[in-house]
Amino acid sequence: MKLLIIEDDPNLSDVIRQCVAPFYQTEQAFDGEEGLYYASQNIYDLILLDLMLPLIDGYEVLRQLREQKIYTPVLILTARGTMTDKTKGFRTGADDYLVKPFDRDELLLRIEAILRRSTGHYDIAALCFKELRVETMTRTVTVAGEALDLRGKQYDILEYLVSHQEQLVTKAQIFDKIWGFTTDTSSNVVEVYVSALRRILSGCGYDSCLKTIRGVGYMLTSGEKAH
Repeated sequence: MKLLIIEDDPNLSDVIRQCVAPFYQTEQAFDGEEGLYYASQNIYDLILLDLMLPLIDGYEVLRQLREQKIYTPVLILTARGTMTDKTKGFRTGADDYLVKPFDRDELLLRIEAILRRSTGHYDIAALCFKELRVETMTRTVTVAGEALDLRGKQYDILEYLVSHQEQLVTKAQIFDKIWGFTTDTSSNVVEVYVSALRRILSGCGYDSCLKTIRGVGYMLTSGEKAH
């Protein structure tokens, strides 16, 4: 899972990144304009948003995201802790609000709670599809207890597909999520990695669950969906 940290203080941004790095991938933006651009162009599971940002403040970043119909969950992290600030944050579209200084464990618990609500998975540390189990903290995958040898972006793609099982995921969504919009790599790389992933899944009979919807994308499904 991928988080975007929008925080203008580089030291605090790094502290937040270090807190969540054992469990989540992260990207960092250091002003409101950059944060809005990243959040608009890329796909994240959660945004950690400061309010007192240069160029564009956090409220305006959040307002513009929701105006663009980008509903990525947002956890506001700020020193502004009045009820007025909190009310404005929630009414602008925030999913949660945490006042600085904050406890590391509380931050992780709030992130986990938001992700549970947004993904529908109530054990974020482990995503499951039939007998396939993805351990997000250790980045390991097993099928009926037997380990699969997945590396790097093979694992990332499978985790993304499992977290969106029974849903159509476009090639563009996978590319933006795994490689990011700043990469020079062609989006055709998705097909190469999905093909390799399918070969690995064939060893345990799960390749038939990874459907290709031609010209659109992919679906991980236990049913007989369209090819």
